[in-house]
Amino acid sequence: MSAVSFDLPHALEATAPPEARGLNRDEVRLMVAERDSGRIEHAQFADLPRYLDPGDLLVVNTSKTMPAALAATLEDGTELTLHVATQAPHMPGERWWVVELREAQHMRSGQLIAVGAGASFELAAPYAGGTRLWLARFHGATSLPSHLARRGRPIRYSYVREEWPLSDYQTAFALQPGSAEMPSAGRPFTPALITRLVAQGILVAPLVLHTGVSSPERHEPPYPERYSVPRKTAELVNHVHDSGGRVIAVGTTVVRALETTAAPDGSVAAGEGWTGLVVTPERGLFAVDGLITGWHEPQASHLQLLEAAAGEALLRRSYDAALTAGYLWHEFGDSHLVLP
Repeated sequence: MSAVSFDLPHALEATAPPEARGLNRDEVRLMVAERDSGRIEHAQFADLPRYLDPGDLLVVNTSKTMPAALAATLEDGTELTLHVATQAPHMPGERWWVVELREAQHMRSGQLIAVGAGASFELAAPYAGGTRLWLARFHGATSLPSHLARRGRPIRYSYVREEWPLSDYQTAFALQPGSAEMPSAGRPFTPALITRLVAQGILVAPLVLHTGVSSPERHEPPYPERYSVPRKTAELVNHVHDSGGRVIAVGTTVVRALETTAAPDGSVAAGEGWTGLVVTPERGLFAVDGLITGWHEPQASHLQLLEAAAGEALLRRSYDAALTAGYLWHEFGDSHLVLP
């Protein structure tokens, strides 16, 4: 558990995309916090080029958000929403998935949950020791991604008051479908902003980490997620470090993937598979120098990762300043840039 704790007022929860508030994606607020100097500055996300130097590297997550929420019906006729969290690690075939049942209680192995068009999930066993997540087998005439494309919708939590299209849950980098929830740190980037960054000499490299479902009210550590760090991205990270540049991760998902393949000396190798890494202040960061992220819920496990990047004192000051200045939280909210 992070040493940083606070109460989040409902008024600071972003209830809609910034576009619905009359803003472009890159017009959300950006807090810039420097670890060495302790300086905190308030800016707009479109100002990002001011804070990066030629030769710095942005590593981005190219995972694409799936419409992972399905209307579901239990055997007794109870209607609820089922969230598809991730393909099941280390299970044969493409029919085994981890699903989330936030609203259901007293579920049991062998229970069938109908999800429309004659398809269903058969619960096999609780996943990760809890009752909210289940290992389940999908039964349907098509693959689950095809079923989601026809009948799914984006996962939406109670603070988002209206339904928004899947396009609002995609980043400018989205290529490979697989995330249950948007890798939201990349959402404020626009093609025009990316062009300005590249023209300034900022490098950009991709990786993939397919995000699962969040659990802010339960303060659970992240469970295993699929990742892929390409060889050319690993080589570029190492080259930038050798040249004195900084590696800036766009999102905690990028940190998790890069640090999974990083050695204690900071060198990164290509790799892919499933990562269960939890970055803590005690473990520290090997390869990542800075981080762009959103604002995380009180006592969320991601705050440990943020503490590893910023240090406890600067992280406390950043969150105090964000609360005082009225920054907005969650996937449609404002941004936080932590620099060394």
